[in-house]
Amino acid sequence: MTKNTAPPVAPAAFGLKVHDGLRPHVLAKGHSEAAADAMVDFDAAAFVFHRLAARGDMPRKLLAEMGQTLEILQFQSLAAILRIQSGKGQRPAQPATIGLLAEELHLDPSRASRIAADLIAAGYLRREAAQDDGRKSVLVLTDRAEDLFCSFRDLRFDKVMQVFNGWSDAEIIQFAALFSRYCARMKEVFHDGGAV
Repeated sequence: MTKNTAPPVAPAAFGLKVHDGLRPHVLAKGHSEAAADAMVDFDAAAFVFHRLAARGDMPRKLLAEMGQTLEILQFQSLAAILRIQSGKGQRPAQPATIGLLAEELHLDPSRASRIAADLIAAGYLRREAAQDDGRKSVLVLTDRAEDLFCSFRDLRFDKVMQVFNGWSDAEIIQFAALFSRYCARMKEVFHDGGAV
């Protein structure tokens, strides 16, 4: 058996090769060279956005500026409970349970239960009996949690307005419309099984 004597590809070079491989996909769909270049640039920008938003870099920075000592997973748990209670996301509004919290965050129920217990001890949550079944308990956000979200919202929007500093109203309106359209289509393709 002969050994592969080709030099290994450096990780950075491999990353560039994978990234550059996006252009042919765009061109194959009938788009122009300029659109292919724009999509490659967009993919790089989307990675930065995902890292800031989804991986927790942005909330972590904001919480630190607020002087909050909550761990990022604790904050994400509070946000998940808010989504469950308000019906934001993939399910209708309903009381939050440990099971729903675990599903929302892709955690096992025992981990979700420990996080909830810590947040109850810290005064951000309380347990109540479910309205439809007194044997079942639900998680309810406290006034302290609501104050946290209001402060977080205000600081986050101050930062967002800094991002849009120098943009015209027309640019903001156009970007908001296009980004909303993009997100709606992403949801169709990746969550609802829409055609690619």
